[in-house]
Amino acid sequence: MEWKHCIIIDPEKRGGKPCIRGLRMTVHDVLEYLASGMSEEEILKDFPDLTREDILACLAFAADRERKLVSISPS
Repeated sequence: MEWKHCIIIDPEKRGGKPCIRGLRMTVHDVLEYLASGMSEEEILKDFPDLTREDILACLAFAADRERKLVSISPS
């Protein structure tokens, strides 16, 4: 999943947090809903402006960020 066409970082929106297609919905919001146990269908029902592709883009964005983290070995 290519997330770069869906996830926008604009310093003027939501304090520069990564948002979905310029909406005020952040990647963090979607990930938090998923982590709390909401299903994809529930999220889409509650937020009709979102699409399944938006949710997948959030997951791809988070995976990409995770992959880029620097690991620090324990001392």
